[in-house]
Amino acid sequence: MTQIDCAVPRSDAPPYFDATMYDVSVLVVNYNTADLLEPCIGALRRAAVGLHLQVIVVDNASRDDSVAVLRRDFSDCELIVNTENVGFGRANNQAMALARGRFVLLLNTDAFVSPDTLFKTVGYMDANVRCGVLGVRLLCENGEQQASCRNFPTLLGSFVASAGLPRWLPWVRLVDDRDWNPTVTRRCDWVPGCYFLVRREVINEVGLFDPRFFMYFEEVDHCRAAQRAGWEVVYFADTTVVHLGGASANSQNEMPVSRDRQIVPLQIESALLYFRKHGGVPGVLAALLGTAASDGVQALRSLLLGRSLTEMLAPVLHFAVVWRLFRLTSMGSKPTR
Repeated sequence: MTQIDCAVPRSDAPPYFDATMYDVSVLVVNYNTADLLEPCIGALRRAAVGLHLQVIVVDNASRDDSVAVLRRDFSDCELIVNTENVGFGRANNQAMALARGRFVLLLNTDAFVSPDTLFKTVGYMDANVRCGVLGVRLLCENGEQQASCRNFPTLLGSFVASAGLPRWLPWVRLVDDRDWNPTVTRRCDWVPGCYFLVRREVINEVGLFDPRFFMYFEEVDHCRAAQRAGWEVVYFADTTVVHLGGASANSQNEMPVSRDRQIVPLQIESALLYFRKHGGVPGVLAALLGTAASDGVQALRSLLLGRSLTEMLAPVLHFAVVWRLFRLTSMGSKPTR
């Protein structure tokens, strides 16, 4: 069951609130991040000058006091309360059913916009009518640059990256573009979903997220669909968003298989679903074989370098998880949740 609370406009509602028309519908999926709601939505409010915003929050069955905080402090937002965690993609699809903006912004609770972010990104999309999806320059809390402009994953690139071979094979195209200049606005394959601005016409044409993806890869898949339909995906360099990263995923208590790679079962499952969807049975089988090979390389390297038993076993444990999910998803054809 899903409980939907649609707030009625109040006399003391923020000045951006307009009950009839919106520039941007902001979709926020929350899971156990009550402490991040004020900094996230507070920054959003401060950046809303000159724009009419609709804010829709989906709570994915949080175990903390998120719902109470939302009802108490954010009654100007529309609220969907789920009784179970339906995942990131499906929750955004739920919120999309209520969205009435010219543009739709997917915003993570651990992503904090700059004062100029909304104005500049909406302005760019208004001036560039073939831009269907737009992302921005993402920074860590300490100001360090995050990967914000990315290539579609390939089987060869995934193998090279996971096996630790990029410097030996510099010609292989990786997800993280080696030549990316964060100060230059440019077209790219896909942008991260923590700040994901989409033109309504794109959603009308290709939909939002494939519900098979519980978490991870849904924005990659969506950008592929948008580009197949003739829309551009753009990395916009002229504003920044501070992204903490992994706040909701960490609350799942999903322990990483390997400390250095930080790969969790949710990511593995979504990768299998992705390669099966876009490569068929040959694609997902190749992904499985590539993973076996890269884990073998990692284990052999640890053995030759005399590393600890834990480090030597980590790739083996990783492949055990991959193999288990390969079977549970029926070779990447269906999700487990």
